[in-house]
Amino acid sequence: MSRRIGIGFTVARRLATDGVDVLATGWTPHDAGQRWGADDADIAAALTEGLPDGSGTITYRQDDLADPDVPARVIDAAPSADSLIAVHARSSDVSLADSTAAELDLCWAVNVRATLLLVQRFAETERPRRVVMFTSGQHYGAMPGELPYVATKGALQQLTASLAAELAPRRITVNCINPGPVDTGYADDRSREWVAGRMPFGRWGRPDDTAELVSWLVSDASGWITGQTLVSDGGWGVRG
Repeated sequence: MSRRIGIGFTVARRLATDGVDVLATGWTPHDAGQRWGADDADIAAALTEGLPDGSGTITYRQDDLADPDVPARVIDAAPSADSLIAVHARSSDVSLADSTAAELDLCWAVNVRATLLLVQRFAETERPRRVVMFTSGQHYGAMPGELPYVATKGALQQLTASLAAELAPRRITVNCINPGPVDTGYADDRSREWVAGRMPFGRWGRPDDTAELVSWLVSDASGWITGQTLVSDGGWGVRG
């Protein structure tokens, strides 16, 4: 979470508005290395700017989840948290021909290994209750040109049911969100227009759309939902 236009940023602010005290992490070097570039804002300040009275707090820190020791440190920084939202991801626009062992390993480390280690440590804490992970739309259709990303996001979706079954005796729910095409600044104008023209509602998803679902998933109202991949894509996956 190191960009104001991103899902993680919006989720953190929504949960704070709900009264939740949030520990948010990001890793600016990842975005700096992508085609969209890093956000030049003070993210810590932007996260709390204009929050209404009565909101929870947001503590922001930088964490490189490619380091296997970092997930435990993140969880240990918020030992009384009752929800874990693993919205982080390493993006990788790499085809089969261009895939390397180094890139495959890095995507695995950030997208899968770090998520599992976060969940593992979180389940050992004082008040674990909700886990929310994020996948992509690879289970609906092909996503060529993003193979390291697709492989690791697909792994998270497949892990959801097994994690939910293992943690259910402890009354911890585990669910996964497929947010569909969300306009977080990664698409060029041509792609943005093409996708919008094929969306049933005629627009891209917005980070707020995803934040609404996360807010519900960590609430008491979602206590009977676990092991599911919830699709919040405006009908993208079922369009004709």
